[in-house]
Amino acid sequence: MTRPVYIWAAKRSIIAPQGGALAGLCLHDLAAPVVQDALSAAGIGPEDVDEVIAANALGAGGNPARLIALAAGLPRHVAGLTLDRQCAGGLDALLLAQAMIASGQAECVVAGGVESHSTRPFRAWQRDGALIPYTQPPFAPDPKDDPDMAQAADLVAREGGITRAMQDAFAVQSHAQARAARADLQVEITQHPALPPDQSDSFTRNLRPQTCARAKMITGDVTHANSAVAADGAAFLVVSSQRPPHGGALLLGGATVGSDPARPAMAPVAAVQKAQNRLGIPSGSIAQVELMEAYAAQALANLQALELDQARINPKGGALARGHPIGASGAVLAVRLFNDLCGTDETGLAAIAAAGGLGCAAIMQGLGPIRG
Repeated sequence: MTRPVYIWAAKRSIIAPQGGALAGLCLHDLAAPVVQDALSAAGIGPEDVDEVIAANALGAGGNPARLIALAAGLPRHVAGLTLDRQCAGGLDALLLAQAMIASGQAECVVAGGVESHSTRPFRAWQRDGALIPYTQPPFAPDPKDDPDMAQAADLVAREGGITRAMQDAFAVQSHAQARAARADLQVEITQHPALPPDQSDSFTRNLRPQTCARAKMITGDVTHANSAVAADGAAFLVVSSQRPPHGGALLLGGATVGSDPARPAMAPVAAVQKAQNRLGIPSGSIAQVELMEAYAAQALANLQALELDQARINPKGGALARGHPIGASGAVLAVRLFNDLCGTDETGLAAIAAAGGLGCAAIMQGLGPIRG
Protein backbone atom coordinates (compact mmCIF):
# COMPACT_ATOMS: atom_id res chain seq x y z
CA MET A 1 0.00 0.00 0.00
CA THR A 2 1.40 3.38 -0.97
CA ARG A 3 1.21 6.54 1.09
CA PRO A 4 0.33 10.08 0.01
CA VAL A 5 3.32 12.33 -0.58
CA TYR A 6 3.34 16.05 0.16
CA ILE A 7 5.53 18.96 -0.89
CA TRP A 8 6.17 21.28 2.06
CA ALA A 9 8.35 23.93 0.44
CA ALA A 10 10.21 24.67 -2.80
CA LYS A 11 13.03 27.11 -3.42
CA ARG A 12 15.49 27.93 -6.16
CA SER A 13 18.46 30.15 -6.78
CA ILE A 14 18.31 32.92 -9.30
CA ILE A 15 18.98 31.61 -12.81
CA ALA A 16 21.98 33.34 -14.36
CA PRO A 17 23.55 32.91 -17.81
CA GLN A 18 26.85 31.09 -18.10
CA GLY A 19 29.62 33.39 -16.93
CA GLY A 20 27.16 35.55 -15.00
CA ALA A 21 26.35 36.17 -11.34
CA LEU A 22 26.69 32.53 -10.27
CA ALA A 23 29.83 31.73 -12.25
CA GLY A 24 32.14 31.74 -9.24
CA LEU A 25 30.19 29.09 -7.32
CA CYS A 26 30.90 25.37 -7.42
CA LEU A 27 27.94 23.00 -7.42
CA HIS A 28 27.61 22.47 -3.66
CA ASP A 29 28.15 26.15 -2.84
CA LEU A 30 25.44 27.02 -5.34
CA ALA A 31 22.97 24.41 -4.07
CA ALA A 32 23.50 24.27 -0.28
CA PRO A 33 21.87 27.64 0.55
CA VAL A 34 18.83 26.64 -1.53
CA VAL A 35 18.48 23.39 0.43
CA GLN A 36 18.81 25.27 3.72
CA ASP A 37 16.26 27.87 2.66
CA ALA A 38 13.77 25.22 1.53
CA LEU A 39 14.05 23.40 4.87
CA SER A 40 13.65 26.67 6.75
CA ALA A 41 10.53 27.53 4.74
CA ALA A 42 9.14 24.07 5.48
CA GLY A 43 9.94 24.34 9.19
CA ILE A 44 11.78 21.02 9.02
CA GLY A 45 15.09 20.48 10.78
CA PRO A 46 18.14 18.93 9.09
CA GLU A 47 17.92 15.96 11.43
CA ASP A 48 14.58 14.97 9.87
CA VAL A 49 15.95 14.57 6.35
CA ASP A 50 16.50 11.00 5.19
CA GLU A 51 17.92 11.68 1.74
CA VAL A 52 19.01 14.35 -0.73
CA ILE A 53 18.47 13.57 -4.41
CA ALA A 54 20.15 15.98 -6.82
CA ALA A 55 20.20 15.89 -10.61
CA ASN A 56 23.30 17.09 -12.43
CA ALA A 57 24.51 16.69 -16.00
CA LEU A 58 27.78 18.59 -16.48
CA GLY A 59 29.59 18.21 -13.16
CA ALA A 60 32.13 15.54 -14.14
CA GLY A 61 30.70 12.77 -11.98
CA GLY A 62 31.37 12.09 -8.34
CA ASN A 63 28.36 12.51 -6.10
CA PRO A 64 27.40 16.21 -5.90
CA ALA A 65 24.33 15.34 -3.81
CA ARG A 66 26.58 14.11 -1.00
CA LEU A 67 28.63 17.31 -1.11
CA ILE A 68 25.43 19.36 -1.10
CA ALA A 69 24.08 17.47 1.92
CA LEU A 70 27.28 18.03 3.88
CA ALA A 71 27.61 21.67 2.82
CA ALA A 72 24.00 22.29 3.86
CA GLY A 73 24.72 20.97 7.36
CA LEU A 74 22.63 17.82 7.08
CA PRO A 75 23.55 14.83 9.27
CA ARG A 76 26.32 12.60 8.00
CA HIS A 77 23.93 9.66 7.63
CA VAL A 78 22.29 11.47 4.68
CA ALA A 79 24.12 9.66 1.89
CA GLY A 80 23.07 11.79 -1.07
CA LEU A 81 22.07 10.42 -4.46
CA THR A 82 23.03 12.09 -7.75
CA LEU A 83 21.25 11.23 -10.97
CA ASP A 84 21.82 12.26 -14.58
CA ARG A 85 18.90 12.26 -16.95
CA GLN A 86 20.04 15.49 -18.55
CA CYS A 87 17.28 18.12 -18.78
CA ALA A 88 14.68 15.83 -17.16
CA GLY A 89 16.83 15.03 -14.12
CA GLY A 90 15.48 17.67 -11.74
CA LEU A 91 11.90 16.53 -12.26
CA ASP A 92 12.94 12.87 -12.11
CA ALA A 93 14.53 13.56 -8.72
CA LEU A 94 11.13 14.70 -7.44
CA LEU A 95 9.40 11.57 -8.75
CA LEU A 96 12.11 9.35 -7.24
CA ALA A 97 11.59 11.10 -3.90
CA GLN A 98 7.88 10.38 -4.19
CA ALA A 99 8.56 6.70 -4.86
CA MET A 100 10.84 6.42 -1.82
CA ILE A 101 8.32 8.03 0.48
CA ALA A 102 5.25 6.30 -0.93
CA SER A 103 6.94 2.92 -0.47
CA GLY A 104 8.02 3.68 3.10
CA GLN A 105 11.76 3.82 2.39
CA ALA A 106 11.96 7.42 3.60
CA GLU A 107 9.90 9.98 5.50
CA CYS A 108 11.47 13.21 4.27
CA VAL A 109 13.52 13.78 1.12
CA VAL A 110 15.02 16.93 -0.37
CA ALA A 111 14.91 16.59 -4.16
CA GLY A 112 15.90 18.79 -7.07
CA GLY A 113 18.84 19.64 -9.25
CA VAL A 114 21.85 21.86 -9.75
CA GLU A 115 23.87 22.86 -12.79
CA SER A 116 26.76 25.14 -13.55
CA HIS A 117 27.59 25.68 -17.19
CA SER A 118 30.21 28.13 -15.94
CA THR A 119 32.25 25.49 -14.08
CA ARG A 120 31.75 22.52 -16.40
CA PRO A 121 34.98 20.64 -17.09
CA PHE A 122 37.13 20.75 -20.19
CA ARG A 123 37.44 17.53 -22.15
CA ALA A 124 40.60 17.94 -24.23
CA TRP A 125 43.43 20.14 -25.46
CA GLN A 126 43.56 21.37 -29.04
CA ARG A 127 46.80 21.40 -30.98
CA ASP A 128 47.10 25.14 -30.51
CA GLY A 129 46.91 24.70 -26.74
CA ALA A 130 43.32 25.89 -26.35
CA LEU A 131 40.97 23.90 -24.17
CA ILE A 132 37.86 22.27 -25.62
CA PRO A 133 34.96 22.56 -23.15
CA TYR A 134 32.79 19.58 -22.36
CA THR A 135 29.39 20.00 -23.98
CA GLN A 136 27.49 16.75 -24.14
CA PRO A 137 27.96 12.98 -24.44
CA PRO A 138 26.31 10.87 -27.14
CA PHE A 139 22.64 10.19 -26.43
CA ALA A 140 22.12 7.36 -28.94
CA PRO A 141 24.57 4.81 -30.39
CA ASP A 142 23.61 5.66 -33.98
CA PRO A 143 24.53 9.25 -34.97
CA LYS A 144 21.37 9.58 -37.08
CA ASP A 145 19.35 9.10 -33.88
CA ASP A 146 21.40 11.69 -31.99
CA PRO A 147 20.53 15.07 -33.53
CA ASP A 148 21.70 18.48 -32.48
CA MET A 149 19.01 19.80 -30.15
CA ALA A 150 18.44 23.01 -32.12
CA GLN A 151 18.07 21.06 -35.34
CA ALA A 152 15.62 18.71 -33.63
CA ALA A 153 13.55 21.69 -32.49
CA ASP A 154 13.60 23.20 -35.96
CA LEU A 155 12.43 19.88 -37.43
CA VAL A 156 9.25 19.78 -35.32
CA ALA A 157 8.65 23.46 -36.08
CA ARG A 158 8.72 22.81 -39.81
CA GLU A 159 6.52 19.75 -39.45
CA GLY A 160 3.99 21.67 -37.36
CA GLY A 161 3.96 24.86 -39.40
CA ILE A 162 5.49 26.82 -36.53
CA THR A 163 7.02 29.91 -38.12
CA ARG A 164 9.86 32.08 -36.90
CA ALA A 165 7.32 34.82 -36.18
CA MET A 166 5.42 32.44 -33.90
CA GLN A 167 8.62 31.38 -32.14
CA ASP A 168 9.75 34.98 -31.67
CA ALA A 169 6.34 36.01 -30.34
CA PHE A 170 6.45 33.17 -27.81
CA ALA A 171 9.90 34.31 -26.63
CA VAL A 172 8.77 37.95 -26.35
CA GLN A 173 5.78 36.84 -24.28
CA SER A 174 7.94 34.71 -21.97
CA HIS A 175 10.19 37.67 -21.17
CA ALA A 176 7.22 40.03 -20.74
CA GLN A 177 5.49 37.68 -18.31
CA ALA A 178 8.67 37.12 -16.32
CA ARG A 179 9.30 40.86 -16.09
CA ALA A 180 5.72 41.52 -14.94
CA ALA A 181 6.06 38.80 -12.27
CA ARG A 182 9.53 39.78 -11.04
CA ALA A 183 8.27 40.84 -7.60
CA ASP A 184 6.05 37.77 -7.25
CA LEU A 185 8.92 35.44 -8.10
CA GLN A 186 10.98 36.62 -5.15
CA VAL A 187 9.06 34.31 -2.80
CA GLU A 188 10.68 31.27 -4.41
CA ILE A 189 14.20 32.66 -4.80
CA THR A 190 16.90 31.99 -2.23
CA GLN A 191 19.04 35.06 -1.69
CA HIS A 192 22.54 33.61 -1.90
CA PRO A 193 24.81 34.93 0.89
CA ALA A 194 27.75 35.34 -1.49
CA LEU A 195 25.84 37.72 -3.76
CA PRO A 196 24.39 41.23 -3.35
CA PRO A 197 20.87 41.47 -1.87
CA ASP A 198 17.62 41.53 -3.86
CA GLN A 199 18.85 39.10 -6.48
CA SER A 200 16.58 38.17 -9.38
CA ASP A 201 16.87 36.27 -12.64
CA SER A 202 19.42 38.30 -14.54
CA PHE A 203 18.64 37.27 -18.11
CA THR A 204 15.02 38.48 -18.12
CA ARG A 205 14.75 41.61 -20.25
CA ASN A 206 12.49 43.75 -22.40
CA LEU A 207 12.74 41.57 -25.48
CA ARG A 208 11.28 43.24 -28.55
CA PRO A 209 10.19 41.78 -31.88
CA GLN A 210 12.77 44.00 -33.58
CA THR A 211 15.52 42.42 -31.47
CA CYS A 212 14.26 38.95 -32.34
CA ALA A 213 14.32 39.83 -36.03
CA ARG A 214 18.03 40.74 -35.76
CA ALA A 215 18.97 37.69 -33.68
CA LYS A 216 21.65 35.37 -35.01
CA MET A 217 20.32 32.17 -36.53
CA ILE A 218 21.31 28.84 -34.98
CA THR A 219 19.59 26.64 -37.53
CA GLY A 220 16.50 27.22 -39.69
CA ASP A 221 14.11 29.48 -37.77
CA VAL A 222 15.73 28.69 -34.42
CA THR A 223 17.71 31.71 -33.24
CA HIS A 224 19.50 32.92 -30.14
CA ALA A 225 16.42 34.99 -29.26
CA ASN A 226 13.93 32.12 -29.32
CA SER A 227 16.21 29.60 -27.56
CA ALA A 228 17.03 29.34 -23.86
CA VAL A 229 20.52 30.48 -22.92
CA ALA A 230 22.95 28.12 -21.15
CA ALA A 231 22.75 28.96 -17.44
CA ASP A 232 23.68 28.21 -13.85
CA GLY A 233 21.14 27.49 -11.12
CA ALA A 234 19.77 25.20 -8.42
CA ALA A 235 16.27 24.24 -7.28
CA PHE A 236 15.07 21.93 -4.49
CA LEU A 237 11.78 20.79 -2.96
CA VAL A 238 11.11 19.34 0.49
CA VAL A 239 8.97 16.22 0.19
CA SER A 240 7.41 14.38 3.14
CA SER A 241 5.03 11.59 4.12
CA GLN A 242 3.29 13.99 6.51
CA ARG A 243 0.71 16.57 5.50
CA PRO A 244 2.09 20.09 6.03
CA PRO A 245 0.26 22.07 8.74
CA HIS A 246 0.09 25.26 6.65
CA GLY A 247 -0.25 25.21 2.87
CA GLY A 248 1.71 23.01 0.52
CA ALA A 249 0.79 20.58 -2.22
CA LEU A 250 -0.02 16.93 -2.76
CA LEU A 251 2.34 15.31 -5.25
CA LEU A 252 -0.09 13.18 -7.23
CA GLY A 253 2.45 11.44 -9.44
CA GLY A 254 3.97 11.53 -12.88
CA ALA A 255 5.76 9.57 -15.56
CA THR A 256 9.09 9.38 -17.32
CA VAL A 257 9.15 7.76 -20.75
CA GLY A 258 11.52 7.12 -23.58
CA SER A 259 10.49 7.86 -27.15
CA ASP A 260 12.16 8.32 -30.53
CA PRO A 261 15.70 9.57 -29.79
CA ALA A 262 15.76 11.32 -33.17
CA ARG A 263 12.78 13.46 -32.09
CA PRO A 264 13.57 14.48 -28.50
CA ALA A 265 11.51 17.67 -28.67
CA MET A 266 8.26 15.68 -28.67
CA ALA A 267 9.10 13.33 -25.79
CA PRO A 268 7.07 15.26 -23.16
CA VAL A 269 3.86 14.50 -25.05
CA ALA A 270 3.98 10.79 -24.23
CA ALA A 271 5.06 11.51 -20.63
CA VAL A 272 2.16 13.90 -20.05
CA GLN A 273 -0.35 11.52 -21.59
CA LYS A 274 0.93 8.60 -19.52
CA ALA A 275 0.83 10.64 -16.29
CA GLN A 276 -2.70 11.87 -17.01
CA ASN A 277 -3.95 8.41 -17.88
CA ARG A 278 -2.29 6.86 -14.85
CA LEU A 279 -3.84 9.41 -12.50
CA GLY A 280 -7.13 9.86 -14.33
CA ILE A 281 -6.64 13.61 -14.73
CA PRO A 282 -7.94 15.16 -17.97
CA SER A 283 -6.31 18.23 -19.47
CA GLY A 284 -9.39 20.33 -18.73
CA SER A 285 -8.87 19.96 -14.98
CA ILE A 286 -5.28 21.25 -15.06
CA ALA A 287 -5.20 24.92 -14.11
CA GLN A 288 -1.52 25.61 -14.83
CA VAL A 289 1.25 24.03 -16.86
CA GLU A 290 4.94 24.72 -16.39
CA LEU A 291 6.46 23.56 -19.67
CA MET A 292 10.15 23.66 -20.46
CA GLU A 293 11.08 26.27 -23.05
CA ALA A 294 14.47 25.03 -24.21
CA TYR A 295 13.33 26.27 -27.61
CA ALA A 296 10.18 28.19 -28.44
CA ALA A 297 9.70 25.78 -31.34
CA GLN A 298 9.73 22.77 -29.02
CA ALA A 299 7.32 24.34 -26.51
CA LEU A 300 4.88 25.34 -29.25
CA ALA A 301 5.03 21.89 -30.83
CA ASN A 302 4.23 20.31 -27.45
CA LEU A 303 1.30 22.68 -26.97
CA GLN A 304 -0.06 21.74 -30.37
CA ALA A 305 0.24 18.01 -29.76
CA LEU A 306 -1.30 18.16 -26.29
CA GLU A 307 -3.97 20.68 -27.31
CA LEU A 308 -3.19 22.82 -24.28
CA ASP A 309 -4.47 26.36 -23.79
CA GLN A 310 -1.47 28.69 -24.14
CA ALA A 311 -3.00 31.03 -21.55
CA ARG A 312 -2.34 28.38 -18.89
CA ILE A 313 1.29 27.85 -19.88
CA ASN A 314 4.14 29.43 -17.90
CA PRO A 315 2.10 32.42 -16.69
CA LYS A 316 5.16 34.02 -15.05
CA GLY A 317 7.57 33.33 -17.85
CA GLY A 318 9.70 30.32 -18.67
CA ALA A 319 13.22 29.23 -19.50
CA LEU A 320 13.40 31.54 -22.54
CA ALA A 321 13.32 34.42 -20.04
CA ARG A 322 15.49 32.75 -17.37
CA GLY A 323 17.94 30.34 -18.96
CA HIS A 324 18.49 26.59 -18.97
CA PRO A 325 20.59 25.09 -16.15
CA ILE A 326 20.30 21.57 -17.54
CA GLY A 327 20.16 19.33 -14.45
CA ALA A 328 18.16 21.89 -12.49
CA SER A 329 15.62 22.90 -15.13
CA GLY A 330 13.02 20.25 -14.31
CA ALA A 331 13.19 21.14 -10.63
CA VAL A 332 12.83 24.84 -11.49
CA LEU A 333 9.55 23.99 -13.23
CA ALA A 334 8.35 22.14 -10.12
CA VAL A 335 9.36 25.00 -7.81
CA ARG A 336 7.50 27.47 -10.04
CA LEU A 337 4.39 25.31 -10.11
CA PHE A 338 4.39 24.63 -6.37
CA ASN A 339 4.61 28.28 -5.43
CA ASP A 340 1.70 29.21 -7.69
CA LEU A 341 -0.49 26.34 -6.44
CA CYS A 342 0.10 27.03 -2.74
CA GLY A 343 -3.04 28.45 -1.17
CA THR A 344 -5.27 27.00 -3.89
CA ASP A 345 -6.88 23.63 -4.50
CA GLU A 346 -5.91 23.68 -8.17
CA THR A 347 -4.03 21.00 -10.08
CA GLY A 348 -0.88 21.73 -12.05
CA LEU A 349 1.45 19.96 -14.45
CA ALA A 350 5.20 20.27 -15.06
CA ALA A 351 6.77 18.70 -18.16
CA ILE A 352 10.18 18.65 -19.79
CA ALA A 353 12.05 17.02 -22.67
CA ALA A 354 15.55 15.60 -22.50
CA ALA A 355 18.13 14.57 -25.09
CA GLY A 356 17.93 10.97 -26.15
CA GLY A 357 14.16 11.10 -26.61
CA LEU A 358 13.22 11.31 -22.92
CA GLY A 359 10.19 13.05 -21.46
CA CYS A 360 9.14 13.61 -17.86
CA ALA A 361 5.92 14.95 -16.37
CA ALA A 362 4.75 15.51 -12.79
CA ILE A 363 1.32 16.51 -11.48
CA MET A 364 0.59 18.16 -8.14
CA GLN A 365 -2.41 19.71 -6.41
CA GLY A 366 -2.56 22.59 -3.96
CA LEU A 367 -3.92 21.76 -0.50
CA GLY A 368 -6.36 24.65 -0.43
CA PRO A 369 -6.44 28.11 1.12
CA ILE A 370 -4.08 28.70 4.02
CA ARG A 371 -5.97 29.33 7.24
CA GLY A 372 -4.87 30.47 10.63
